Amino acid sequence: MGDWEASGGGTVELEVDAALRREPCLSDAELQSLRTIARQVERVLYGRLFESAPGRSFRLTSGKAPDAALRARADRGEISRPDVLRAETERMLADPRSHRFREAFLDYWLDLRKMEDSTPSTTLYNDYYLDDALAEAAVAETRLFFSELLERDLPVRTLVDADFAHLNGRLAEHYGIQGVSGIAMRRVPLPPGGVRGGLLTQASVLKVTANGTTTSPVLRGKWIVERILGLEIPPPPPVPAVEPDIRGAVTIREQLAKHRSDPSCASCHRRMDPPGFALESFDVMGGFRERYRGVDEAKPALAGLGKNGQPFAFHFGLPVDAAGELPDGRPFADIRDFKRLMRTEDATLARNLVKQLLIYATGAPVRFSDREALTGISESTRANHYGVRSLVHAIVASDLFQTK
Repeated sequence: MGDWEASGGGTVELEVDAALRREPCLSDAELQSLRTIARQVERVLYGRLFESAPGRSFRLTSGKAPDAALRARADRGEISRPDVLRAETERMLADPRSHRFREAFLDYWLDLRKMEDSTPSTTLYNDYYLDDALAEAAVAETRLFFSELLERDLPVRTLVDADFAHLNGRLAEHYGIQGVSGIAMRRVPLPPGGVRGGLLTQASVLKVTANGTTTSPVLRGKWIVERILGLEIPPPPPVPAVEPDIRGAVTIREQLAKHRSDPSCASCHRRMDPPGFALESFDVMGGFRERYRGVDEAKPALAGLGKNGQPFAFHFGLPVDAAGELPDGRPFADIRDFKRLMRTEDATLARNLVKQLLIYATGAPVRFSDREALTGISESTRANHYGVRSLVHAIVASDLFQTK
């Protein structure tokens, strides 16, 4: 029982236990099984009692039962008061343990838990091979970035385009940003006109949306459409997938042009491919590139050694084309243009963040019938430019959160 007993639970279990003792036909194993069920029922009932309080359902701190202060307010019937709910949300967000919520949410929403699922190719990307310092800094950057958005109530459009980043010496070197040294992460103003700033161009996101060998506009584009914009893409039709040419003789864009000519594929690719094309300027570890890498024994490899001590085996091939056109016809020349366009989609970005937070907080899917309530939550923060902290408060105060 441990923490549960300390939190004041156990009433249901005690009552059930007393009743079971009056039932002589049950074996010890059956008694133990029923006691276990009673404990689970107790947890559910206790959780529901405090569900409008963020300490449990929203997992803003430890993810355990509400603390003594929150229980006391619930006992006095104060939790349903908007001012109390807001104060308790602020208290939970300020708790040092809230970092657990932030890390767990980002692991779910942005797939940060998959950072180690792929390893950079020892042939094409051995300059990244076993670069743990870079991978760790990349994850830390995203966590610090989201924390700043939450703490400062920054507009939701900052998710896709920001004028600052959190870097250390290794990550700054990777990004080509001067004047940062050492292993400590710190907030760094970004030079105007650069490609960095916002989630889309962070190394962590760019790595989890690649496979270690190649990048795919389809996979990255689908990830952005679903995870950042909140739009659903149906499963693909039964047609062969596009396999990138690692020799560097044909670009993925050229291959996709044939694929998109199939009417059964065209409608989804019109939505998925543009964001993916914008990110083609970044390799499997998020390094900026102007040309693709290829491996071809008939062409001389670039001079140099990888982190595995082996000579480079790749050469620089065809140029990257990061231009595209959104489904509504708005064109973009590169990732800078694309991010500028995404900044205007703040209502869509806010609605999606509300959706992702609700799914994480309640463990329940957001259904078609919830759309109106979802929009109401996000639109209630419009005056605050859809501030990230404002969105959290609006979620906690909503019927959708309190009743799911």
